[in-house]
Amino acid sequence: MSTHVRHPIWLPALKAADARTFASLYAVESFARATVSSVIPIQAYEILHNEQIVSILYTVVAMLGLSVTLFMPMLIRRFARRWVYTAGACLLAIGSLFFVTDTLAGQLAGMLCRVMGASALSITLNLYIMDHIRKTDFMQAESLRMAWSMLAWTGGPTLGIFLYTRFGVYAAHGAVAVFALALLALFWTYRLGDNPSIRPGKTRPANPLANIGRFIAQPRLRLAWLIAFGRSCFWTTFFVYGPLFMVITGEGKLAGGLLVSAGNALLFMAIFWGKAGKRFGGRRTMTFAYFAMSVALLAAGFVGETVPLLTGAFLLCGAFFTIALDALGSTAFMRSVRSYERSQMAAVYRTYLDFSELTPPLVYSVVLAFFGLGSVFVTLGLLAAVCGFVTWRYLPKSL
Repeated sequence: MSTHVRHPIWLPALKAADARTFASLYAVESFARATVSSVIPIQAYEILHNEQIVSILYTVVAMLGLSVTLFMPMLIRRFARRWVYTAGACLLAIGSLFFVTDTLAGQLAGMLCRVMGASALSITLNLYIMDHIRKTDFMQAESLRMAWSMLAWTGGPTLGIFLYTRFGVYAAHGAVAVFALALLALFWTYRLGDNPSIRPGKTRPANPLANIGRFIAQPRLRLAWLIAFGRSCFWTTFFVYGPLFMVITGEGKLAGGLLVSAGNALLFMAIFWGKAGKRFGGRRTMTFAYFAMSVALLAAGFVGETVPLLTGAFLLCGAFFTIALDALGSTAFMRSVRSYERSQMAAVYRTYLDFSELTPPLVYSVVLAFFGLGSVFVTLGLLAAVCGFVTWRYLPKSL
């Protein structure tokens, strides 16, 4: 009928995705991963009753995780990006189901689900950030993301241990499932979409080995990987050898736990480092952070076991400067990668995390055969100095 009018159906309007959008997603994701970060190694030891076999288990999972990371672009190409992100969140929840079986097979399956889920979430979230955040705003967005995750990484491990020791394995891993489902609900509420103006190139590499070759051929991507690898090596060392140092020197497990919590609590300083990067430039700020981290680590190594609490203080100083690299480091990759090959290069870039979990323990095992525990921090300090020099020498001033 000519008099019939079809009125429009108004859908709830959502604001365009901004830095707070991705900071909130990362904060909830951090709770899902941090809550059992201290529970998983304890649970593995209770099943295996051998530290060396636990280390082998972690090595196997890390190697498999590296393979999954390299194949992630193929999944993103085959399926819509939002479904890969959704699968990542679901894998965190599914991993909880395996963990509660309290068996070796369940432990291995749960750890693999956790690694695959984290890889899917990390790569797709970085792609969304590069689609929706302007290059000039990367530093502020990344610093905000790190700051919002501070509460999760400070309180999450303590919450997980409390639930595990007080209420059992179901409570600890049940909390992870709750956070994973909350992440899923939040993600679909935001209704994030791929940037329609960015299309993959027709000649892009189709397999992981070709992606690696393409990544290595680009100097600025190699530099971005090194910057991320160096700061991730610090956190691997801090989380493992910091508490171990406190126990060996007689300060106790509580001192080790407080050291890790204090380091995580410093993440709120990411906002400060984001402003410093904008004021002085990313190149200057990251170079300064690396050299300052190196000095703090060398001091920690030389003090060593003579004054354990002072060594712990130097390690916290190192954590303070490493957070600058957490807040600013990924901008070197985000500003360098070409838009048409973001998913492939993001997958290769993320391997810094896998290598930072594999390489330090191998190197330290050789160093510790000749020197004391303080040599671990000296070795890491030398790596930080090398990373600082390379950053100062090759990172563009315009960053």
